[in-house]
Amino acid sequence: MIREIMKDTAFLSQKAEPATLEDLPAAEDLLETLKAHKESCVGMAANMIGVNKRIIAFEDGKGYTVMFNPEIIKRSGPYEIREGCLSLPGMRPARRWKSIKVQYQNEKLQMRYKTFTGWTAQIIQHELDHCEGILI
Repeated sequence: MIREIMKDTAFLSQKAEPATLEDLPAAEDLLETLKAHKESCVGMAANMIGVNKRIIAFEDGKGYTVMFNPEIIKRSGPYEIREGCLSLPGMRPARRWKSIKVQYQNEKLQMRYKTFTGWTAQIIQHELDHCEGILI
């Protein structure tokens, strides 16, 4: 189900709760909502659709990925950037890392590890800020 984009900064400022198997329908909604906004958005966190769970979805040019309970466990190459967000007006400054290693769970809650660089790493970091209640 395509959901409305959350713009309530009080809600968006809350730290997300861990995701469980019961949150699979929310992950499906997140992915459908992201695809519906593909012209203006490459990533979303569950709180952007009103679900305060640690789930992100993103498109990396090769396809869509959904991550449950992602955490950055290694980072290198800091840089400053300005980013936009569907939930917030305008462009805002952010500190990002050129390379990140992420620990996450797939849709079966199996643990995975993967290193991301460049644009995809930036997208993931933006969505993880959402999970932490950080508004850029």
